[in-house]
Amino acid sequence: MLIFAIDDEPNMLYLLHEAIAEAEPDADIMDFSLGLEAAAYLEADGELPDVIFSDIRMPGLSGMEFAKRLKELSPGTKLIFVTGYDYAMDAYRLHVSGYIYKPVDAERVREELDLLFPKQILSDCLRVQCFGQFEVFWKNKPLTFSRKQSKELFAYLVDRRGALCSTETVIAALLEEPKDMNRAKHRIWNLTSNLRAILKSVGMEDVLLSQNRQIAIRMDRLDCDYYRALAGEPFAQRAFCGEYMEQYSWAEATKARLFFDFHRQNGNTVL
Repeated sequence: MLIFAIDDEPNMLYLLHEAIAEAEPDADIMDFSLGLEAAAYLEADGELPDVIFSDIRMPGLSGMEFAKRLKELSPGTKLIFVTGYDYAMDAYRLHVSGYIYKPVDAERVREELDLLFPKQILSDCLRVQCFGQFEVFWKNKPLTFSRKQSKELFAYLVDRRGALCSTETVIAALLEEPKDMNRAKHRIWNLTSNLRAILKSVGMEDVLLSQNRQIAIRMDRLDCDYYRALAGEPFAQRAFCGEYMEQYSWAEATKARLFFDFHRQNGNTVL
């Protein structure tokens, strides 16, 4: 695991590095005194980190600005703010992965890492992001889909949470009232074949299941924020800010249910 530590105060950076090293002894840790330095490293095609622990109030490029830049440079990287100030609401709006108050210690670092990687399966599973835009990551890099609808098909199967889906069900969700049902079925079969080839290219073909001309995904082979939130993980529920698979209109029903359920669990009134 590669972890970045960012703080413009030398003493705080040293303490942060030591806390991370104690919490995750096997991690490779890179220190940066400024967010600008870390961003420049990533822009120069440096190795992408799994997690970044960053101060917020820094000269040149603040933690908030760095968070926005990070979404472009390394969208699969988890970002945890470490600060003595209360920026929680701004941090949540940016969908950052965690928030620690100074002075940081190894116990708090370990708690955040356990929330992010509870199964420690980073290297051998697909990480799926449903909150916000739908994205799929393999070894911390976006998985390339050769067809947009192959990605949408995968998103739909993730949304169905392992339920077997018939060709007709998928057609109803992904295709707008096809005039020729046979052509529509052929298109879905091609998309399924293309999706299987994409998954096979990263050794994850077993994620896709086929049975009696129906398809589904194996939930246990995915590290998915949506599934974690449904399981009650606080970090995952905190990451839901009212956005779910925003590029797909058929996902609106799930988004509405999540909004209602999470507000009810938190004791809030949904108007």
